[in-house]
Amino acid sequence: MAAVPLKTFEVSTQSPASAMPLRPLMTPLPATQSQLVIIVERLEDWASYFPSEDLVTAQDYLEKPLQATGGKRVQVINLCRSYKYLGQGYYCSLLAEARGHNVIPSVKTISELTRKSLYGLALDDLDKSLDHALHDHPYDDTESFTLSLYFGQTELQPLQELARQLFDVFPCPILLVEFRKREHWHITGIKAGALTRLRGAQQDDFALALDGFSRKIWRQPRSKRLFRYDLAILHDPQEALPPSNAKALSRFIEVGRRLGVDVELIEKKDYARLAEYDALLIRETTSVDNHTYRFAKKAESEGLVVMDDPASILRCTNKVYLNDLLKSHGLSMPRSEILYKDRPEEMAQVAERLGFPLVLKIPDGCFSKGVIKVESQQAMALAAAQLFEHSVLLLAQEYLYTEYDWRIGVLNRKPVYACQYFMSKGHWQIYNHKAQAGEINGECRTLAVHEAPRAVVELAVNTANLIGDGLYGVDLKQCGDRVVVIEVNDNPNLDAGIEDAYLKDDLYGLVLEEFIRRLDVKRRGQAW
Repeated sequence: MAAVPLKTFEVSTQSPASAMPLRPLMTPLPATQSQLVIIVERLEDWASYFPSEDLVTAQDYLEKPLQATGGKRVQVINLCRSYKYLGQGYYCSLLAEARGHNVIPSVKTISELTRKSLYGLALDDLDKSLDHALHDHPYDDTESFTLSLYFGQTELQPLQELARQLFDVFPCPILLVEFRKREHWHITGIKAGALTRLRGAQQDDFALALDGFSRKIWRQPRSKRLFRYDLAILHDPQEALPPSNAKALSRFIEVGRRLGVDVELIEKKDYARLAEYDALLIRETTSVDNHTYRFAKKAESEGLVVMDDPASILRCTNKVYLNDLLKSHGLSMPRSEILYKDRPEEMAQVAERLGFPLVLKIPDGCFSKGVIKVESQQAMALAAAQLFEHSVLLLAQEYLYTEYDWRIGVLNRKPVYACQYFMSKGHWQIYNHKAQAGEINGECRTLAVHEAPRAVVELAVNTANLIGDGLYGVDLKQCGDRVVVIEVNDNPNLDAGIEDAYLKDDLYGLVLEEFIRRLDVKRRGQAW
C-alpha cells in the first residue's frame, strides 16, 4: 500500500456517487515521518468520506502484514465496527502491537473500556470538574445525556478539557460518555463508539477531528537522541506543598544532563505521552484515588522504571497498613489502636488504654492533614465524628511530645539524607495549615547521615525495607532512648535549600544514578 498522506476527510450526507467534490480539508504534507493506516471492517463503512489510499480492510490488514517504508513509523487507526474480545477489531489492535505499529485503540484501552471496575477509578477524578463546566449550560436542566467524543474533541466547549483528558486516559477514535445528574453531575459510563453509527453532523465532526489528529501524526519525531535515557518528572506547578520546589526540579534537570539523562517536567495532561520515556519520577503528592497512582500504574505497565512504584504508593499512603506491618515485624511505633465507625462504644476503652492526649488519624492523610490531637473524651468524640466522614477506620495513637521529628531518606535500602523537622511555631505538628503564609511549616536542619543517631537510622532503613527498594522518607520520633516510626512517605520531600543542604547536587545525583543503574540492568536484560 502506498505511503501517501490522507488527501481529504470530505464528508457528504449525499450518496458517494452524487457527491460534489469540495476543497480538501487537509492538504498533503511533504517528507512525512509516519505512515498512516486506517482500518475499516468493510470498505462501505467509509462510503460517506472521500476515498483514501491509506484505507485498508480488517481482513487485508490481518492477512497481509504491512512493512513500513523508508524507516517511517506506522500509525494505525482501528475503526472496526466492534472491538469485542477475539473479534476482528480486537485482533487488528493486537497484531498491530505485535508488528510494532502505533495503534489506537490499543488492546489495553479495549480491555479497560469493557469493565467499569477497570476504568471507574480514572473517572472519579474527572467528575470533580463537571458541575462547574455544566453550570448554566442547557444540559444542566437535564438528568442525563450521552456525549460523543472524536479523538478527544467535542463541540461542547465547557467539556473540551474533560474530553481531552478522557482521550489521554482512553485513546480511542470514538468514545461515548454517559453523564447523569443526581445531586451533582457524574460520569456513569464510557464505551467505544462505531464509525458506522455516525450520521450527518456527527460525520462532519468526526472528519474534522480525524483531520486534526492526523496532523499530529505527521509531526516530526523528537530530535535525534543525545542522551542515554529520557526521564519524566511528574509535577503540579499549582500544588501548594509539592514534594520538590521549583529550584529542586531545575537541579534535577541540570544534574541529569551532566549524567546523560534528559529530564523533562510533565503534568497530569501528559498521561498519553508516558511511553515516550524510559523512566518516571513522581514529584507530586501521591494518592491511590488520583492521577498520580494511575501514572505509576501506566508507567509500570509500559515497562518504565518508576519511583515511586504503585505498590509503594499503596503501602505508604495508608497508615492502618503501616501500623499492621510494623506490629507484625516487631518494629517500634507509638502505641496504636484501630477505631471502627460502627463500634462507637469502644472509643472510651481505647482512650483509657492510650491515655490523653492522644492523636486521631485518617489512614490516607498527608502533610499533617486528617490528624487531630484530642485532650478529652468529648473532644475525641467530636474529632472522630469529623474524621469518620472520610473513612470507616481511624488510627488512634499515643501522643509523644518532641521538639522535632527525624526524617531519614532511604533510597534502594540505603540511607541518603537525615533531617530534623521542627514543629510549626506555636503548634504541635510540623505543618500548621491554619497558620499565616510563611509560617505553615517549622524550621528544618539537615545533617549528614552519620551525624544522626544510629538507632534512628537503623530503624528507618529496616522500616523502609518492608515497603520496597524505592525512594522513601521515614518519619520517626526520639524520646530519650525510645525511637518510634511515625510514618513512611513514598514521595519524600527533596527541596532545594532543605533536604539538599548537606549533599547539594549530590542528592539529585544519587537519585538519578539509581535510575541509570536500573535502566542499565533492564537494557542488559533485554539484550540477552
